[in-house]
Amino acid sequence: MTGSVAFITPSSAPAWQRWLVYSAGARIVLFAAMLFGIGYVVHAIVPMLGWTGKAANPLQHAFAMMSLQLLPAILGYVILVLFIERRSIRELSPRTIPTYGVAGLIGGVILFSAIVGLLWLFGSYHVSGTNAQVDWMPAVLEAGIGAGIGEEIITRGVLFRILEEGMGTWWALAISALFFGGAHVFNPGATLWSSLAIAVEAGILLALVFHVTRSLWACIGLHAAWNIMQGTVYGIPVSGMKESGWLISTRTGPTWLSGGVFGAEASVVAMSASLLVSIALLIVALRRGSIVAPAWSRRSTGL
Repeated sequence: MTGSVAFITPSSAPAWQRWLVYSAGARIVLFAAMLFGIGYVVHAIVPMLGWTGKAANPLQHAFAMMSLQLLPAILGYVILVLFIERRSIRELSPRTIPTYGVAGLIGGVILFSAIVGLLWLFGSYHVSGTNAQVDWMPAVLEAGIGAGIGEEIITRGVLFRILEEGMGTWWALAISALFFGGAHVFNPGATLWSSLAIAVEAGILLALVFHVTRSLWACIGLHAAWNIMQGTVYGIPVSGMKESGWLISTRTGPTWLSGGVFGAEASVVAMSASLLVSIALLIVALRRGSIVAPAWSRRSTGL
């Protein structure tokens, strides 16, 4: 099955280009090199703007963090797709923002609200009041826009997509999910369980969202809405990062239910809800016949 594959190595490419430029491993390494190189430059420039100094206000600091998250990922991806893969960036087309992007946002709002609703029903989530003065914009910029776009480009746009083109859907799902879970292992309050939960909730779920829609905007919308609802609205730590939300809340009960200091993402409720959505998306993919076989299998069958 090649209908879901965005890039296929040109048949006229010499052997050295197939291995050193167009192979899955080479493209991932090239992107990683650009990510670190551009990131080094951005890290040097941002402090010059005064956004990271002691006199910087929370909004300026948030703009600084968002720039560090966004610029290396976006610029590296543009170079990768336009100049190495030599194709249009269909998965980030602005025309799909009103459709896939908005659908992702709505889906993220509904999914995380359902998780909080279940925690409330199980007696774990409690609201003691509201904080109308909460400074919500920094969290939206960092945890919503910055993390949503930056992490989705890296994990779904590069790692999952390129691995799927080379190794097939199943291997891409497993490897990208483990990578995403492992990337959160050093967050405050993180445990092996919380990393496994993140691997399922975001690693598998968002990879399947991308597989089914072939739109990064759908992933970005869901990721951003999940983080914003969790921290800015419901006042729950986002992947271990404590947030001040509009609702002043606490969680009680065993860690497996409440998620503990890491937040609701480490709760079996969040993992179970995300797993159910992932299964539904997988059923859609299987019925469509869109599961991508490894490149070597496609070549042997002439697909």
